[in-house]
Amino acid sequence: MSRIIAIANQKGGVGKTTTAVNLAASLAAAERRTLLIDLDPQANSSSAFGIEKAELGHHIYHALIDATPLEACLVETELPALHIVPTTTDLAGAEVELVTAVAREQRLAHAIAQVADDYEFVIIDCPPSLGLLTLNALTAADTVLVPLQCEFYALEGMSHLLATIELIKTHLNPRLALEGIVLTMYDKRNKLSFQVESEVTEYFGGLVFDTRIPRNVRLSESPSFGKPALLYDVTAVGTRAYLDLASELLDRLDLNTLQRGAA
Repeated sequence: MSRIIAIANQKGGVGKTTTAVNLAASLAAAERRTLLIDLDPQANSSSAFGIEKAELGHHIYHALIDATPLEACLVETELPALHIVPTTTDLAGAEVELVTAVAREQRLAHAIAQVADDYEFVIIDCPPSLGLLTLNALTAADTVLVPLQCEFYALEGMSHLLATIELIKTHLNPRLALEGIVLTMYDKRNKLSFQVESEVTEYFGGLVFDTRIPRNVRLSESPSFGKPALLYDVTAVGTRAYLDLASELLDRLDLNTLQRGAA
């Protein structure tokens, strides 16, 4: 059974797509069958894998609006264990079209259910908003992973996101939980990074991943070459950080499984 993780934060520029792309790639490198769904109309996750959007037949828009089987939207990547469901800017129209649709919050959940048994992880790159697309992601997901940048006002908007998660748990998806928070754009030379780290860990405790994602030129460069960081420069500190994050996530899940088994 797959674990469906939504990568969400309504603030832009926090490393959300970078986290979705590189966490998915790192899980696949660990030989975990992984599906990445690009649910952001900016289509940056699709670009990060060098997908030519003009040549796409079907993508996530068609799965949401036309009920096209998700299997028909899959695109293979250079990593054998990783597939992606790409998107284009057409997805922006889905926000409007879904408003009057039947079961509008459940469209993505129904689509993922068709292929979920084929993957161990499904990673959803959400748009930087709390609209109907993100609502679909949170309704489909088991957990939410929140990238939080080490900058001023890092916690701004977090209360709104957490309130949204609670509403969805109450009304649409009772299994939804917070997977954790990953600190991004971390600079150990910068006092501000330490201040944000202290504030976030004090408030969220063990929900904060130990792995810190640093500012790294290679992470920024890799999308322009149509590759996740580990296929662009596996030695870069940013690449290693995402490999560590994937390892930490897997360790957490293994530990939780052991604890449930012992209970």
